[in-house]
Amino acid sequence: MQRRTFTAGVAASIAAPLAFAQGDIPKGPIRIIVGFSPGGGTDILARVIGQKLNDMWNTQVIVENKAGASGTIAADYVAKQPGDGTTLLMAHINSQAITPALQRVNYDPARDFQPIMLVGITPNLLICNEQQPAKTVHDLVELCRKNPGKVSFGSAGTGSAQHLALEMFMLAAKVKAIHVPYKGSGPMLTDLIGGQIQYSFDTMTAATPHVKSGKAIPLAQTRQQRVKAYPNVPTMAESGFPGFEATTWYGLVGPAKMPAAMAKRMNEDMNKVMQMPDVVEKLEASGASEGGGSPEKFGEFMKVEQAKWAKVIKDGGVKGDA
Repeated sequence: MQRRTFTAGVAASIAAPLAFAQGDIPKGPIRIIVGFSPGGGTDILARVIGQKLNDMWNTQVIVENKAGASGTIAADYVAKQPGDGTTLLMAHINSQAITPALQRVNYDPARDFQPIMLVGITPNLLICNEQQPAKTVHDLVELCRKNPGKVSFGSAGTGSAQHLALEMFMLAAKVKAIHVPYKGSGPMLTDLIGGQIQYSFDTMTAATPHVKSGKAIPLAQTRQQRVKAYPNVPTMAESGFPGFEATTWYGLVGPAKMPAAMAKRMNEDMNKVMQMPDVVEKLEASGASEGGGSPEKFGEFMKVEQAKWAKVIKDGGVKGDA
């Protein structure tokens, strides 16, 4: 009897530190994997947050870019990593909601990840370079109608939020344009500014520095209401397309094997980061809003988005590029 009690006591003493450890921050370097090239919206926000967590956790937080396939290469990589908290994904609407409904991927966006926190939802900006003659939505529609299949629109990749915004625009305006996919917003913006492509529905986060420099011209934004950062840029709804809304969102997730207690601890610290004045300022400048909240809230948000975009893709007959 005494031996049995001793054994139970040992088991309890082992289990207690283990449960505590599952809620700890990993000691070693932590990588935040970004599925796009440096300079894009996902990369920018990951670096803002990563630097704050680096300081808060007193451990190295590294942003690592694994670009390609609209973010799905990075998502597939993170889904297969150990659940020890050392490898996280800056999740994106492309990899978690749109592309899996558009083409086959090697992971399940609903089952293979542990949600941590929604970072923010942003509008896209319809932008062009300085050389383009059409600098309003009305003029762009006319340009596309006069030149069917000749006006080029860049995106962060096939199945990206930018790609779907273009598909929505073509359906709504009854026009045809050329879709030019890239491995992220960074290289796409370089070509847009350089004149290799003409237009893009790019993320507000990535486009804003180029709009501020005057190298990219905003024609419209893609939420129903104008955001604080762009009070003078009309929405697509105001430009003749009522109901037009195409957003981009970002969040932090880990592999599904990550303990819920660890995700909760990270979530608590992430919520503190999101309230820091300089982070709030950067998020607002990017048009990002509605970030924060619990892991469960982010998980439910992703489920709604997955169902929404699967229906849009099916109903619209949208196909990925060959």
